[in-house]
Amino acid sequence: DKAITPDELGKTLVHEHLQIGMPGWEFDPLIPLPVMSETVAKCVDRITELQDAGFKSMIDPCPSDLGRDVSLMAEVASRTGFNIMCATGLYTRELGAATYWDMQLRMNPDTAKYVADGYIKDITEGIGDTGIKAGLIKLSTGNRPLSDYDAMLIEAAGHAALATGVPIISHTEAVLGDVQQERLTAMGVPAHRIIVGHSCGSDCFEYHMRIATGGSYLGFDRFGLAMVQPDSTRVASLAKVIDAGAGDRVVISHDTVWCSLGSFIPEEKMAELGINTTPLHFTNVIVPQLLEAGVMPAQIDTMLTDNPRRYFAGEALPSLPGHAHPENSVGA
Repeated sequence: DKAITPDELGKTLVHEHLQIGMPGWEFDPLIPLPVMSETVAKCVDRITELQDAGFKSMIDPCPSDLGRDVSLMAEVASRTGFNIMCATGLYTRELGAATYWDMQLRMNPDTAKYVADGYIKDITEGIGDTGIKAGLIKLSTGNRPLSDYDAMLIEAAGHAALATGVPIISHTEAVLGDVQQERLTAMGVPAHRIIVGHSCGSDCFEYHMRIATGGSYLGFDRFGLAMVQPDSTRVASLAKVIDAGAGDRVVISHDTVWCSLGSFIPEEKMAELGINTTPLHFTNVIVPQLLEAGVMPAQIDTMLTDNPRRYFAGEALPSLPGHAHPENSVGA
């Protein structure tokens, strides 16, 4: 719950979750309420593992309608001395609390502005009555085609980013990341203030390079999530992006969920579905594969340390060698 500078971040994972809860979990009569002390203890154990591996910071970009608990984040950060950045934002229509916001969208032509005002409150005044301020905006879009709901969330994120100066981190279904970038930058949001999340769910080099040359960060942030994409494909895609000179705009994570509210995915199903549960998978499993693929240790350090620092510092990204991109003067 304290402000830190980008230089204090150190080695950073950009997309992990202490806890999530799919909307409606609280109405399941067969699910006991979580025991806070047990949740905190489990999260502290995970953080301790990360600290032992040299990590100092992480982003938990849990949307407000997906069980976000900033008091839990603050308690874990206080006990460990680990930096945890929280977000404001809403999840997708398919997986978030869309009924309420769909009604807003039907009744209020200025829903995007209304949603943005809520984001701005979270950033400038604090979330609820906690006094804890969001450090970035979570933007979520679903599959093609872009829906009215998706478009509203993009517009709301853009308004809030421009009003507060905080960056945006997105959820994608490995599509529409370039559309997020195009629409946000058209509003005046600097491209280098955007992480296009879950870009590694696509193996399309042209998609990756459209985003990279446009000046935004690619989230290779689902390592170990085999149900979406095998790691071998992610490693090959990442090596290709780095070889193209775009390693200075890649950030790393796993999208692990350490604790769940309700019965999101039964534990016995996790391995069956190929869902990694450790935030050290990249360090222990993927780094050796990247080194074997010819990626240099310094390039890995750049993705884990330098790029998150520059993202939060708001440093403009240079044009890629051999590529011009329209970005970084826009809205900067």
